[in-house]
Amino acid sequence: MKSMTNAVFPQPESALDSPFSKAEIARDMEALLEAIHTKDSALLEKDDIIQKKSQVIEEQKKRITLLEEYLRLERARLYGRSSEKSGSQGEIFNEAELVDCAIQPDEDEPEQPEPDSNSRKHRKGRQPFSPSLPRVQERSELSEEEKAGAIDTFFVKVREELDIVPAKVQVKEILQEKAVYPETDEYGQEKRVIKAATLPKHPLPKSSLSVSTLAWVIVSKYCDALPLYRQENMLKRYGGSVTRTTMANSLIRLSTKLQPLINLMRDHQKEGAVINADETRIQVIKESSKSINSDKYMWVSLGGPPSQPSVLFEYDPSRSKEIPLRLFEGFSGYQYFPILK
Repeated sequence: MKSMTNAVFPQPESALDSPFSKAEIARDMEALLEAIHTKDSALLEKDDIIQKKSQVIEEQKKRITLLEEYLRLERARLYGRSSEKSGSQGEIFNEAELVDCAIQPDEDEPEQPEPDSNSRKHRKGRQPFSPSLPRVQERSELSEEEKAGAIDTFFVKVREELDIVPAKVQVKEILQEKAVYPETDEYGQEKRVIKAATLPKHPLPKSSLSVSTLAWVIVSKYCDALPLYRQENMLKRYGGSVTRTTMANSLIRLSTKLQPLINLMRDHQKEGAVINADETRIQVIKESSKSINSDKYMWVSLGGPPSQPSVLFEYDPSRSKEIPLRLFEGFSGYQYFPILK
């Protein structure tokens, strides 16, 4: 039997050791890496496109919101009531929630002590009411059983409350006293002569509204911005029955009666050193010189001595420079106006 010690058997060649197989694997790896790089580049490009599109969408959303606001304001200007153009009326029922309650102390919270006079910090806590307001005392007294055996009693002011007395409507009856005198005429016949007391003067004779009611209507409309139809509803709640037509006609008639006072206020404005004026666009339906949709203007002026300023309103359908020249003729101080045509 032959010995197998020195026998050599040939080993099969591995696929990895083949030069042809290594070249193929290298090409496959390069192709795979190139494909991965291409996909990464495509993903990065898509991310860049998505980001740019997102920015465009956000800008378009902002522009749409701005255009919607412009459209709302334009509709309010064209079709809204001129006496109710207020941006805060929509929040009329949310007024209490809109106020920063954290600044005000709670009703049951004691008032903070007043800081030192040298301190520059503002005083915190509830501010006292004006001393010019009338005071009405409401006393909480002990019963006779609770005061039994006490040697003395006294009252301590616990707090102050602002109390508003609701408006009250009443009918004022104007009575005129008349006296009858017997007289004898030149023919010796006896006749009677009636003498009547002098009636108090009224700016609008035969008007159904008193002077105080007219003042209330003027202040409510031009100071508190209450339209006449709301005043009409308020008077109905109080028991009065005055239509807005009656109030409007009374205001028109009063404008003629109060013209001398307006002239004095205009002269008072010219006594100051500076007059500020501006024109505000308003819509007037019945204006013979212009169409309904055209702009008309309310000229507002503020002037006079600093301690007694005067504010006047003057309507004119024009915005030309002749208007301030007419209103402030003879004024020699400083005038501030917008740029006029």
